[in-house]
Amino acid sequence: MWKKILLGLGALIGALILSGLAATAWFISLLDPEIDIGKLKASRPHDVAYIHNANTPPRGKILAVVTSTAQMGEKKKKTGYELSELARAYYVFQANGFEVDIASPLGGKAPAVLDDDDMAEFDYAFLNDDKATKKTTQTIPLSEVNADHYQAIYFVGGKGAMFDFPNNPDIQKLVMDFHQKNKTIIAVCHGPAALTQVKLPDGSAFIQQKRISAFTNQEELFLIPKAKELFPFLLEDELRKQGAIVEIGPRYLQQISHHDNLITGQNPWSVWKMAEASIQQLGFQPIPRKKTSEEISVDILVHYEKHGYEETKIYLQEFSGTTIKRDLIAMHALVAAMSYQPAKVIDLLGLLRAAKALAGDQAS
Repeated sequence: MWKKILLGLGALIGALILSGLAATAWFISLLDPEIDIGKLKASRPHDVAYIHNANTPPRGKILAVVTSTAQMGEKKKKTGYELSELARAYYVFQANGFEVDIASPLGGKAPAVLDDDDMAEFDYAFLNDDKATKKTTQTIPLSEVNADHYQAIYFVGGKGAMFDFPNNPDIQKLVMDFHQKNKTIIAVCHGPAALTQVKLPDGSAFIQQKRISAFTNQEELFLIPKAKELFPFLLEDELRKQGAIVEIGPRYLQQISHHDNLITGQNPWSVWKMAEASIQQLGFQPIPRKKTSEEISVDILVHYEKHGYEETKIYLQEFSGTTIKRDLIAMHALVAAMSYQPAKVIDLLGLLRAAKALAGDQAS
């Protein structure tokens, strides 16, 4: 997700070098301290208290659907499902009593996209979870899925979903089955592509007049300027074309929509909130979970979008004693810089400096 933005980081650092090495050092000093990546990569489910301590009685099953598309475009660029979008929801569902099966259009081993910039302990725990990874290497072919076995269906995002989700007859059949039985339907990021071509018995679009969140044109085109040429359609455009009410949150921050039994999220940063909203839709109160450092940063950034710099600087004090992922705030400052929003860059650098000071570091 952040690879292109990191190129912007190089350009910005280059500009800072031209203006003085002191400015470069100052910016770098605001970022997160180095972590023990070896220890992080060794994370296992029993190392994560939320997973290890969950003792919820069995409540049923949820079907997660991932793409089978491994390459896209003339250059055969690698794609697949986003591992973080599967892993984090998987553990929320599991901790709250729901066993998760994993299916794909073709069955068998599904192609995953692992973005090291966004990976955290839940994601590495998933990779080190033999039972979970077996489900991703032996996914159930959608044609063999029995919808009666599941209380909810979850369409995982990833660019590959744009190619094999929209016109898949098995997906369309499953969506209608869950809809007609008033079961919960969940999708995130590019996952709502699964809903774009589903028709009701009267021929109207399933998503017509439904409130939906999904990866937006602005988010897509910022990362892939030629997305219109790469994908069959831009997801936001197609959702609107089919009559959906697309609800858009700030770029690369959490946003979910909840319309009857349909719960959708805009991007990877929406997964936690979307998954826990799904548990509520299924009739249960989600078990308590300590927010991740990334979520805390997202909360701070959302607060800034709604209330501005001064109020957010005060709000930030609520997170004294917790870990704030400063790199994420820095990335949003870079996005603002690349979008020619100098006032926002200054504000976010100010929040970054305040977050460092809150962590007990001397911010100069």
